[in-house]
Amino acid sequence: MNKKGFTLIELLVVIAIIGVLST
Repeated sequence: MNKKGFTLIELLVVIAIIGVLST
């Protein structure tokens, strides 16, 4: 796996965290 930025899973995790914090 390439560690040159965000993977799709990491991106989904970040979006999920932002979603929780936005409630």
